[in-house]
Amino acid sequence: MNSPSHLPEAGASAGPTPPDSRNQGRVVAVRGSVVDVWFEHDLPAIYAVLHTTAAPPVTLEVATQLDEHTVRGIALNPTQGLARGMQLVTTGQQLTVPVGKEIIGRMFDVFGNTIDHGPALPALPRRSIHQLPPPLAQRLASSEVFLTGIKAIDVLVPLERGGKAGLFGGAGVGKTVLLTELIHNMVGHTNGVSLFCGIGERCREGNELYHEMQQADVLKNMVMLFGQMNEPPGARFRVGHAALTIAEYFRDDEHRDVLLLIDNLFRFMQAGMEVSGLLGQMPSRLGYQPTLATELSKLEERIANTEAGAITSIQAVYVPADDLTDPAAVHAFSHLSASLVLSRKRASEGLYPAIDLLQSNSKMATPGIIGDRHYALAQEIRRVLAQYEDLQDIIAMLGLEQLSPADRSLVDRARRLERFLTQPFFTTEQFSNLPGVDVRLEDALSGCERILADEFKDLPESAFYMVGTIEEVIKKAAGQAPKPATPPAAAVPKAVAVSAG
Repeated sequence: MNSPSHLPEAGASAGPTPPDSRNQGRVVAVRGSVVDVWFEHDLPAIYAVLHTTAAPPVTLEVATQLDEHTVRGIALNPTQGLARGMQLVTTGQQLTVPVGKEIIGRMFDVFGNTIDHGPALPALPRRSIHQLPPPLAQRLASSEVFLTGIKAIDVLVPLERGGKAGLFGGAGVGKTVLLTELIHNMVGHTNGVSLFCGIGERCREGNELYHEMQQADVLKNMVMLFGQMNEPPGARFRVGHAALTIAEYFRDDEHRDVLLLIDNLFRFMQAGMEVSGLLGQMPSRLGYQPTLATELSKLEERIANTEAGAITSIQAVYVPADDLTDPAAVHAFSHLSASLVLSRKRASEGLYPAIDLLQSNSKMATPGIIGDRHYALAQEIRRVLAQYEDLQDIIAMLGLEQLSPADRSLVDRARRLERFLTQPFFTTEQFSNLPGVDVRLEDALSGCERILADEFKDLPESAFYMVGTIEEVIKKAAGQAPKPATPPAAAVPKAVAVSAG
């Protein structure tokens, strides 16, 4: 792209390598976040980091080597003020982040700088964010269920310890709320470290999450990293690798289990798409980068369960236009051990968590892992919900009265199950005024069994909505028992008012 006539002459170059072994180059082209740098000798390797020597402070990561003298780098911070002829230096090192026990409870950016206005960190060892995944010989093949305290997940879509689970959904169906609830429930249950990685997060969401975790007194077991939405694509593209480097430290060096939460994996792929476009690569289907599968694999394959410990990952994945055939969703599906698909229809009906119980699946839901009783119950619940789904059109056209008694009984069971699998969250208490609940697996299974046995067919459906255990359903139904009728005069204005509204 740059012919030799556009390159600086040898006499105008940075000169010989200084005594501190830093290699110097000069900017020859700036196109937004993409910067071409000319070096007289010792061309930096791929992933090497370049820094400006004067204001403005700009950091680049080498993405490709154009020829024997020129590299093309992606900026990790804004390039405003960067101009041709400015000097950059490199030691040949890659981007690093600090590791150590002292980072727990703190919030970082992609460079490993604290952004929580807390006290300065002591001098800590730093590690490159580019690491190889653990070899197959070190990985554990055993499977263990990871309980969350959320009925719909534990009963129908059990998660795997050391596995990867995805929360799929469009805008506004509750991905971040469900992820925050999982943090709240799991941080208290595990003795490990929780790591939250915000890729393309809004500043408001990150700030709210930080203060919520602080108030819940769980920040002392958490580390947070953010590549915010207003940062260049290079920073958003690398913050996931930075988070994994810290997670690998706690797993391999501290021998602790790590809960890694990523919000949002689609923003990682989107950042890669922007970087790919800036580098001039030919786009693939729907505008995605041709290297999408490779880039996602480099990130996902580092999340593994080894002899030293386990990294259990839960990842929110935005689905553009609610289209699960979008390449971003398709490539993510192939890496996951459990997929939780969030439904806009359920969210519109107020059935939270809005998990589509028929589209969601988990490879843990087999008799050999969860047991025969749990597996048979989950299959029966799916069967009832699937038959109810098939009857929806008939009910919409002809009404419930036209169904056979057996089908009507099945619909009643399905509607009670749907409502029983809703649950008030701790993280939404201030909005719903309902105290959050954490339900044991045995209580959830017992409740579903009793509903399928028609034990509560005389209780109103509303008693099953937003409760924890089946005992709470019975108490709620008792509280909803009809009271002595009020005088008609008092009831008429209220009815009129409601109808007028």
